[in-house]
Order: sequence, then structure tokens, then C-alpha cells
Amino acid sequence: MVSNFHLPPAGFGPGSQPDPADGEDLTYMDMPTGMNTYSPRIPEIEDPAALAPALAILDRVADAAERVSRTGRPESFDLAGLDAANLHLVAEVLREGEVSMKIRGLPALRVQEGVFAGIWRVRGAGEDRIEVGPVPAIAVHRAFEPLRPRRDPEPGQGVVNAPPIWSELADKSAGFDGTLHVVNLTLLPHTESDLAWLDAKMGEGSADILSRGYGNCRIRATALAHVWRVQFYNSQDQLILDTFEVTDMPEVVLAAPEDLSDSAKRLRDVLGAVR
Repeated sequence: MVSNFHLPPAGFGPGSQPDPADGEDLTYMDMPTGMNTYSPRIPEIEDPAALAPALAILDRVADAAERVSRTGRPESFDLAGLDAANLHLVAEVLREGEVSMKIRGLPALRVQEGVFAGIWRVRGAGEDRIEVGPVPAIAVHRAFEPLRPRRDPEPGQGVVNAPPIWSELADKSAGFDGTLHVVNLTLLPHTESDLAWLDAKMGEGSADILSRGYGNCRIRATALAHVWRVQFYNSQDQLILDTFEVTDMPEVVLAAPEDLSDSAKRLRDVLGAVR
């Protein structure tokens, strides 16, 4: 015998929907409101002849950007011989782009990408140069020099998921073959004690990097080779993605070949307008 009685579909009927008043206090994450983008700015100079040394170096930098876009091999240009006026012109032309770095230790260095992606100003005690490349080589070579050495604390109260995360990162670090490996803390259950234990186990390297686009990406080298802490924040400075990356340099920092080629064209346009 076939019954005419059918159960009502789930999700319907009294009590299945929220009360209209329940949604009054809902809050939503703010959407990004701005992004750093390239906008040309032409420096005004009264005596181009006096600034010929800076213009000559910048010409060579533009040519290098085109070459590096094809070869991937960085090129460097020393600014030590320029006087204050020529250095000022270099700074006005390059300006400040999305990525900045602090490389601590001896010598301490400050690195700033220009508005032309892949063209970097590297400065420190006795050093002032422009490097053209995906990322300054010194940032890769010195990143994992321990500023704060690694320790080996015992897992204490509240340390739950950190030991297996550490084992995974240590294994990928020891066997690093150039392949990117990401551990996404945002998707993994963990406690503040887990993070503190991992921080002690990995120590702190010498490179701190900030990449600005929609919000900020803050990148810190650990003292464990090839392991970076990469944290993405939205425009309201709320942490939205927290990861460890096992790699030579996180991709968010690198200038792509097409970026370098585009930078060569833009820089030549600016230099043409300056003259």
C-alpha cells in the first residue's frame, strides 16, 4: 500500500529560518578601498648637463631591466660616485614602490623597490646601489642568518598541534629542492601557545619584508633555512591569511619577467620626458 503522507523537506516550516531581528547585529568585513598603482611623475630639472651622471646610470638601468627580463640574472649599478643633486634625481625618478625590506645584521641594509617593479635601491653603511632583478640577491643570501637563534623548548601546556607542524617544516627545509611548500595556519587549528613554541623552535632570520598592495603582506625570515612566515592583512589591517612558506623567496616579493620588461619601457618614457 502506498502512503499519501510525505515528510516535509528539511529547512522549511516554523523555527527553520532566523528571526528578522537576528540579522540586525551582523557585521561584515570591509572590502579593500585602495591599491598602490603606478602613476608617472616627471621630475623638473633646470640643468640637465649637471645631472648627466644620474641620467646616464638610469639609462643603463632601463637597458638592464630589458636584459634581466630575458635572462633572470640580476645586474647592479653603484651610486657611490654621485653627488647630492644626482642622488636626489635618482630618488625622484625611482620613488618608492610596493616592496621594502630591512636586512639586519652586519652590515644592516635597507632595500626599497622603485615604482618600476624589479628596480631596487639598496643602501647601508658604505653602500648605495641600484640592483635590477626579481629580488636583490643579498636578500636571499642573508635571509636566514640567525638574528635570534633557534631554541628547543619542551612543549608546555597549550602546545597541541605545533609539533607536527614543526616536523613538516623541518623535513621540507632539510630536503628543500626548490619546490614551494605552504603550511596554511589559517586553516589549521592551533593555539597561541602553539605559535609561541614554533617561534622559539624556528628563531628569527635577518630579513623583514613588507609588500603593499591591497592591504599589506608582512614577511619574516626564520632562522630555519628556506622557511618564511607570510601574513596577509586587508586594508583594515586585519589578518586574513597566515602561512609558513618553504621557498627561496615568497612569490609575492618577486618581480616577474613581464614586470621588468614593462619597467624598462616606463623608465625610458620618464627619462625621455625629463630631457
